[in-house]
Amino acid sequence: MALWAQTVKLPGEVMMTIKQHYNEVMPIEIRHFLAPWLEEHILPSMNMQMEYDQQHYEQIASNFLSDFILELETRAPEFTGTNVTVQLCFTEMAKKLRQRFQHDPVQLFNHLTRCLQMEWSYVNGCAMPYQNAEIVEVNEKLHTLTQIVAANEEENRQLKLDYERFSLEYHDLIKTTTYIKTITNQQELEQSKLQLGEQQKRLNDFLNAIQNRQLTLIGKIKDVIDQLQQAHELIMVKQLRLWKANQGLAGNGAPLNNNLDTIQQWCETLADNLWNTKTQIQILYKTRQTINVPIDPNLPDLLEPSKKEIINLLVKLVTASFVIEKQPPQVMKTNTRFTATVRLLVGPKLNIQMNSPSVRVSIVSETQAQHVQQSNQYSEALASGEILNNSGTLEYQQATNQVSVSFRNMQLKKIKRAEKKGTESVMDEKFALLFQSKFQIGSGELVITAWALSLPVVVIVHGNQEPQSWATITWDNAFADPTRIPFQVPDKVPWPRLADALNMKFKAATGRCLTEANLQFLCEKAFRHGTPNTLNQNEMYISWAQFCKEPLPDRTYTFWEWFYAVMKLTREHLRNPWQDGLIIGFIHKKQAEDMLMKCPVGTFLLRFSDSELGGVTIAWVGDGNDGQLQIFMLQPFLAKDFAIRSLPDHIADLTQLCTLYPDISKEKAFGKYYTAYPSQANNGYVVRRLVTQVPGVPMGSYPNTPSHSMSIQSPDHTRDTPSISSSYGQPGISLGNDIGMMLDDFELGIFPTNYQNQQN
Repeated sequence: MALWAQTVKLPGEVMMTIKQHYNEVMPIEIRHFLAPWLEEHILPSMNMQMEYDQQHYEQIASNFLSDFILELETRAPEFTGTNVTVQLCFTEMAKKLRQRFQHDPVQLFNHLTRCLQMEWSYVNGCAMPYQNAEIVEVNEKLHTLTQIVAANEEENRQLKLDYERFSLEYHDLIKTTTYIKTITNQQELEQSKLQLGEQQKRLNDFLNAIQNRQLTLIGKIKDVIDQLQQAHELIMVKQLRLWKANQGLAGNGAPLNNNLDTIQQWCETLADNLWNTKTQIQILYKTRQTINVPIDPNLPDLLEPSKKEIINLLVKLVTASFVIEKQPPQVMKTNTRFTATVRLLVGPKLNIQMNSPSVRVSIVSETQAQHVQQSNQYSEALASGEILNNSGTLEYQQATNQVSVSFRNMQLKKIKRAEKKGTESVMDEKFALLFQSKFQIGSGELVITAWALSLPVVVIVHGNQEPQSWATITWDNAFADPTRIPFQVPDKVPWPRLADALNMKFKAATGRCLTEANLQFLCEKAFRHGTPNTLNQNEMYISWAQFCKEPLPDRTYTFWEWFYAVMKLTREHLRNPWQDGLIIGFIHKKQAEDMLMKCPVGTFLLRFSDSELGGVTIAWVGDGNDGQLQIFMLQPFLAKDFAIRSLPDHIADLTQLCTLYPDISKEKAFGKYYTAYPSQANNGYVVRRLVTQVPGVPMGSYPNTPSHSMSIQSPDHTRDTPSISSSYGQPGISLGNDIGMMLDDFELGIFPTNYQNQQN
């Protein structure tokens, strides 16, 4: 049965909750009339943001918005003459969606996804597989709280009316008492006194009942405050802290499940209930002060603690809801423009934006960040640097229902560094951006100072400082405890946790995960042993020094520098072949040789070089000088080589290479990436191109297997990746041979127009 058909059978109070959530972006009537369409377009993608990369997910959301608007506009005429109200609703909704979400379709897609998740959870009596049970718990707790607070508000209103009624009757009693004093007739006097006594008893009973109800209400308010505290813990401590932790992981490439809009809805509901409860306490105070009736003098003592608790909760909510929605770059270069966005999650409800609060940004050192966290105080005079364009005003964005400010043109002009200790470098030093503001709530009765610290930032002045800086940031993002003192991190972690971080980083950069074999290779490299370790990897701890401080054996660079260079090369030059699974990459030289020795001549594979940072080498099996099979490894290609000619084109040029391991023809594997060359340029010149060749095989010769007469020497076993170099010392460039052959065949460089065709 369709989801909506089951949803409409839910109890009325549940349907009201669902309706409230839908109404934040669209009338629930649209959900009803477009039920099959919405379920068809949303349910299959539910919770898929964790599987799609961010760009793909944004494209899905953008397509959904376009299709949704088109569906509304297409269906609207169907209701002409039968239900004009629905027709107008569809037409108006199409316009609103276009205006509100055209710049942020993900917000709409996420919201409607959450609405369908809520339906599913209620229909099935539990959280659906796509939804965290804690989210359902928060929704139910807030729903219950809202009902209790509304009931308390009604009880408070009735109490006020009863007090006013009592006040009137009490004044009548005073008048009656005064009148009795003037009665001279004894019989009338006795009768009046009897009536006065009954009136007094009735009023005393009424007063006792009112006061008991008031004491009960105060008890209910105290219970509500306890539940509000629990809801605050669930939302601001658990869910918001989890969101902030996920921001750090997103800095390492993890998809960010950006449920900040949901958290804002929770914050707004929490703020509503807090403010309503505070108002109820004020009404109780005001009732006592304005109505001249004898009230229990202990009542203020019962209210005062509740008043303080509710104000403290409001302050905690506002300060915690001041968050950095878009983090600044974590590796920040001086004199380079950068952006950041801060957002106040409770702003729309408490109207904080009406006072146009300003936000200032400064950069602080690790020590200063610790001071801010511990003392809740900071002076801009202590800033560790100078930031241009560092102030802005929080404003309400009606299209998104957000109170936020985006800093689009900040620039770090200078930085003050701490004195280094031991082997510390500037790439190990962490800073943070501190965002500060002051908020007024109500009529200025409450002034709150709020601040937010960004994720750690490493400040550099030159691009060559990036690799080590990213080591610092990657380690921090992956292993920082959400409750830590800034910016403490463990000195060593279990290998599986680091493996997860490396996999996350590599996938984000290159588009494809690392395999178990890749991670095993990295484990062996990181722990400096060439064969698999017999220890349980969960018991293997890798230290910060092993990760990025201590050079690898017989090398001048660290494990992280090697990994970062490979990742950068793959991202910039090998992305498509890597995504297609054409590059083994992470494999030991000996293992590659063993694999290839079992294959036919001309079989080759690609592995990342151990001896050259950011290099990839081609290993292939061929016939040696003695007629026996021999493994050859080409001098590694570097980024500068691929800037001239791509890897697939290099492979196409090398006639020694026939089959990609294990048995894929190189044309099938790489053919779609070959560069197509025109036979003649537009200006009439003959087109020339660079061609890769290995010495010993003449240009224009295309044997199926390498020639036995190749003057290729056996690999130098003192190198991990022995090289077979071209005449210019770099593989992939044979410009000298190309020009030389031209000059041998044609005088004075005057070439016939069909030269290129002859060569092809």
